[in-house]
Amino acid sequence: MLPPFFPSVEAINAELERRARQWKPLPGPQTLAYETEADILFYGGAAGGGKTDLLLGVARREHHRAVIFRRVFPSLRGIEDRARAIYNPDPERPEGGYNESLHRWKFKDGRQIEFGNLQYEKNVTDWQGQPHDLYGFDEITEFTEAQFRFVTGWNRSTKPGQRCRVVCTGNPPTDSDGEWVAAYWAPWLDENHPNPAKPGELRWFTTIGGKDVECPNGDPVLVEGEWVTPRSRTFIPARVQDNPHLMASGYMSTLQALPEPLRSKMLYGDFKAGREDNAYQVIPTAWVVAAQERWKTREKPTTPMTCLGVDVARGGKDKTALAPRYGNWFDQITTYPGKETPDGPVVAGLVLMAHQKSAKINLDVIGVGGSVYDCLKDKDGIDVVPINGAAKSTAKDRSGALTFVNLRAENWWKFREALDPEHGDDLALPPDPELKADLCAPTWRLRTNGIQVEAKEDIIARIHRSPDKGDAEVYAHCQVTIPGEGLMGWLESEIAAMKGEGVA
Repeated sequence: MLPPFFPSVEAINAELERRARQWKPLPGPQTLAYETEADILFYGGAAGGGKTDLLLGVARREHHRAVIFRRVFPSLRGIEDRARAIYNPDPERPEGGYNESLHRWKFKDGRQIEFGNLQYEKNVTDWQGQPHDLYGFDEITEFTEAQFRFVTGWNRSTKPGQRCRVVCTGNPPTDSDGEWVAAYWAPWLDENHPNPAKPGELRWFTTIGGKDVECPNGDPVLVEGEWVTPRSRTFIPARVQDNPHLMASGYMSTLQALPEPLRSKMLYGDFKAGREDNAYQVIPTAWVVAAQERWKTREKPTTPMTCLGVDVARGGKDKTALAPRYGNWFDQITTYPGKETPDGPVVAGLVLMAHQKSAKINLDVIGVGGSVYDCLKDKDGIDVVPINGAAKSTAKDRSGALTFVNLRAENWWKFREALDPEHGDDLALPPDPELKADLCAPTWRLRTNGIQVEAKEDIIARIHRSPDKGDAEVYAHCQVTIPGEGLMGWLESEIAAMKGEGVA
């Protein structure tokens, strides 16, 4: 029996728990990151937001068996030093011990935290089959995507009720090796994402056919005959201004003195700094942004609709998109899921509801679109123009030096020229993030027979969705030479439709 002055086991455990919880997250982003329900968190962006402390605090307070990685071994020294300050604030009464050779903390309450590195790709096998309920990655952009995905495959626990998660911290990548991070957390970090997410918002993903697919929620989905539960992700930004300790140290002035684009990356967490469009992107992002900004300052024209561009869904995951144009002003695009537009008559009915008298209908006739055209071509008062992107083009670019491989290339390139801020047509496009993403997706190359724009099928394979809104907008703009009328006849009808609005 213990002497009366000796504390009970319960009292000892209570004291250990109290001391383990001495560290508290800073108010603001660090607390939001600590409390998020996301299965996979990316915290940080800018320098100085308390990223390492978050990893150490979450590991100690919320998890039973955790591992925290840095890419190379020497980088672990800073984490080890910080861990000693947080985990053993009173060296005379340590609550845990650190094994220097194993790089492992063991605490009296049974919790365990390991530090590791993944300097080489082969190092991932060192952690194969070793489950941890927390995987932490400090400076995630220094790791490869393959390392991240392989190691976190063992994110599990046999302890009842133990939460399992992945916490990543870091700054924007300084080279192309870390670009995968922006793609993995694209709803938060990709300015061209069609459905952007707010900081801290949860989004759910699973892997289908080797590719990440976003799901509407965390409910199980059937994948190749097996029920799979999607995992949630989020991104929570933090800056040095969120850390009063570093602000008091003058660290902000150090960040302000950095050269660009490093300054914007580290001071503001700007993932766009130093990044450029693909050299062969058909339409520069800045041109689309400028056109969408113009739209916000203009009223909808009072003249009749000029044209209705129609891109017909080719499958259940695609969308039928209707894009109205009034001179050089484009109205909001209406879309319908492919499952709601299964055949030509249904789409034709939707087109007729959206159409206005005297407006042309520029219709994609490849696939299901051919049936839609058949339903519309003989109707009185309907001027429907079939658009076949594979057809031959006889046009040239503005310089007069380049031709086009096909009509698809011609239509996209003419839309590019119309958006040119110096020589274009002052177009105004609706501020739709999905439209922006679609218009910025295609690339081009110069072949011996002219300009070739990336095929829609290739774009879908690359960005994992169909750029339906972008195609509809291009159809709404394209100026098709109508058989039997010639280009002059088409131009006369266009001018007549735009009279009174001052649009040329």
